[in-house]
Amino acid sequence: MNIKPLADRVLILPAAAEEKTIGGIIIPDTAKEKPLKGEVMAAGEGTKDEKMILKKGDTVLYGKYAGTEIEIEGTKYLIMRQSDVLAILG
Repeated sequence: MNIKPLADRVLILPAAAEEKTIGGIIIPDTAKEKPLKGEVMAAGEGTKDEKMILKKGDTVLYGKYAGTEIEIEGTKYLIMRQSDVLAILG
């Protein structure tokens, strides 16, 4: 994969949705909540007004409806602005 986000955007690989069961019943994929955590796969250079602080490999939390979903080579990613990222997990 050779993708480079522009300006203040980052490419994030969302964490897998957690498998949940209720009394032995497995919840189908369509009913699972979207993960709100992921790993930064690539980051832009930032803008003149906003320095890029995220880097490849950072694990981050982001808003429920943040970013645009894209699919590259069968894998789903999110591309979003750095300002849509809520926190970096240490």
